[in-house]
Amino acid sequence: MMFWTTLVLVALFGALFGSFLNVVIYRIPRGESVVFPASHCPHCGTNLKPWHNVPVLSWLMLRGRCAFCGVPISAQYPLIELLSAAIAAALYLKLGLSAAMIGITGVFLTLLALLVIDFYYKMVPDSLNLLALTLAVVSTWSPQMLAENLKNALIFAGGFALLRFYVSYYLFIKIKRMSPNLKKASWVRNYNTIPAVVEAMGEGDIMIGATMGALLGVQLGLAAVFLSALLALPAMLLTRNETDASKQLPFIPFLAMATWIVYIFDTPIARWMEAFYA
Repeated sequence: MMFWTTLVLVALFGALFGSFLNVVIYRIPRGESVVFPASHCPHCGTNLKPWHNVPVLSWLMLRGRCAFCGVPISAQYPLIELLSAAIAAALYLKLGLSAAMIGITGVFLTLLALLVIDFYYKMVPDSLNLLALTLAVVSTWSPQMLAENLKNALIFAGGFALLRFYVSYYLFIKIKRMSPNLKKASWVRNYNTIPAVVEAMGEGDIMIGATMGALLGVQLGLAAVFLSALLALPAMLLTRNETDASKQLPFIPFLAMATWIVYIFDTPIARWMEAFYA
């Protein structure tokens, strides 16, 4: 009985935090404070009542519309709240109620916010990225594991940074050969003036890579990178001809989803990898 009560409470707290994530997702890309002003309708500006902020239930009771102006409220709001509840519950089932569980829940909820922001706005706020990385490194009270997490984070950050420059250089050479205007361009002199498409990987991706390394370690982290590429492949094929930057594919959502899958199923994935390489 105690187990189920705790599970329900953990899920409720996850949903409550998901309600706050919706504020973060809406305000941070706009450069607004996530604390002030109080929650309000983005259309009419009217402050919401406490009963308008009950996760999921308020959206259902209001039938997905603002109580004051009647403008539709995006289904993103209850979806983020439900996903946050599911993340918290799943990590409780995996880790039990502990400081590590709370910290790692914070990592994945932050990654959820980054996923949505990158999908909608093609931006990765450093404040959230640094929070996810810091929680991933320190979500253990063992000095040995703290050092190991930091080492793995640095390994993946370095690996992602090298990959960024190798792929960017390859794309630069390819575009240079195809464009008469870039025939005399130099990688060293013109790196900051070449087309944005040459930037194969942003700094935000590098920090996500560091978070993956801290959470998963080297072996499982590499498995997550490979899985993220598989998850992204269908979407990449659908958007391969897009030249409009607003329609280009963000990669952080796939990195975040792959990190979650590998973390939750780390034991069977590790056993499969050991059997594969045996």
